[in-house]
Amino acid sequence: MKGIVLAGGLGTRLNPLTKVTNKHLLPVYDKPMIYYPIQTLVNAGIRDIMVVTGGNNAGDFLCLLGDGREFGLKHVHYTYQEGHGGIAEALGLTRHFAEDDSICVVLGDNIIENNIVDAVKAFEQQQQGAKILLKEVPDPQRFGVPELSGDRIVRIEEKPAQPKSNYAVIGIYLYDSTVYDIVETLRPSGRGELEITDVNNAYIERGQMSYAILNGWWTDAGTFESLLRANNLVAQTGANKLV
Repeated sequence: MKGIVLAGGLGTRLNPLTKVTNKHLLPVYDKPMIYYPIQTLVNAGIRDIMVVTGGNNAGDFLCLLGDGREFGLKHVHYTYQEGHGGIAEALGLTRHFAEDDSICVVLGDNIIENNIVDAVKAFEQQQQGAKILLKEVPDPQRFGVPELSGDRIVRIEEKPAQPKSNYAVIGIYLYDSTVYDIVETLRPSGRGELEITDVNNAYIERGQMSYAILNGWWTDAGTFESLLRANNLVAQTGANKLV
């Protein structure tokens, strides 16, 4: 399995902080934000990792991360996303790196308290399709929200006004190699982006989507409020723990 960290985009919700740097290079307590998703992959036993960057500060990732030695890696791969075509577009840029393998995708601003070891092991036994992680949240309308029927996901709605559950689809996704064929079929949404929710719904329509509930806290860090929350959570309890 290969790991992918998506750290492109313009981070406009964090202006003016992101006028001079990429959002994922901002500090979260005592580390740059990008460290947390990389450590999530490493903790899960994934050692072959690509970072998708973007914007005017892409070179800073190389200066910061180098070959990944700080994470116990021999090498980190990089690729560049021009503009802001969406999460699924960024994922499509990694095809040359991982098209023959299953992948674990982590959004660069997602930070978790514990780890995803069990989810990765379960997905390896699943052998095909996709697996996503859910977390109960007080404000599901901010996220992609699953409609659940027993142990099955019926559909995922992006930022619904009337959420069909209190769960959010967090920014950690496990896919088989057919994900790249799905990405090629997508059309831009109303905001001009290729949406990861459309990728997930394609797997649901195939009957190939499973899910797990994440243990421990989770937060993104893409707004001032969530960036503050991420700093406080990491300072108080730590992150990426192996329990």
